[in-house]
Amino acid sequence: MFLGKREISAIADVIHAKRDALGPQPGTPVEGKRPVKAKKQASQAADPELKKALEKVFDGGKAVDVALFGRMLADMPENNQNAACQVAHAISTHAVEREFDFYTAVDDLKPEDTAGADMMGTVEFNSACFYRYAVVDWEKLVANLDGDGDLAKRGLRAFLEGYVIATPTGKQNTFAAHNPPSSSPYPCGRTPLPGASPNAFETAIRVKRDESLTRSSAEAITRKAKALEAAFGGKGETFVLNLVDAPLDGFGNPIASLGELLDKTLAAVQG
Repeated sequence: MFLGKREISAIADVIHAKRDALGPQPGTPVEGKRPVKAKKQASQAADPELKKALEKVFDGGKAVDVALFGRMLADMPENNQNAACQVAHAISTHAVEREFDFYTAVDDLKPEDTAGADMMGTVEFNSACFYRYAVVDWEKLVANLDGDGDLAKRGLRAFLEGYVIATPTGKQNTFAAHNPPSSSPYPCGRTPLPGASPNAFETAIRVKRDESLTRSSAEAITRKAKALEAAFGGKGETFVLNLVDAPLDGFGNPIASLGELLDKTLAAVQG
């Protein structure tokens, strides 16, 4: 269960205040009961005041991660939190070839007279240019945080920064995959349709010798984004951190640094 720190503290307070009601109650299910019946019987035997106190606790706790990504409480649907953020799976912009890394491992604590590898195998990997997409509903984020605009601003900035600089942690000692994005467009504003552009890669990007795959991918995103903007409209601004010098052709405002990108994006969101 995803809980904010404030919710955890409130639960502890309820447990402390209602500790006498948390002991064995009349009608407590005996060992051997079917799980479903035992759960129902325990619920019916619980102190009503304790249940009411706990139900008031689950308000999201003004936790930014819960506000962004939501949560579901199956037994308390009235306390569900609808996410303010949606994140798509990353896709490669081109055809990908799988490679295989062969490895062996040796046990350093083996007897000295024992030779040979103790384990061997292969790890699959690939090298690709990936397209990633996420969208955040600013008004929903503020509402999920009980109207706290300052906390929403700080949470959104942390998310946007992390979305740019975060890298997977698995197998980093083997592959050192610390590759920052080459192009980061941040559209901000009111739009009838958030502008995801995976269809820019319906036809896989292909490049000739000495051409840049990442630059060609950024150009494809720009063309698709401009077409979507022209077709569906919307009011707002787009800021682009463009490290591959892809031609923007009037799409968005070029930004020189990540800090400036975040500052201007947040100013546009709140404006």
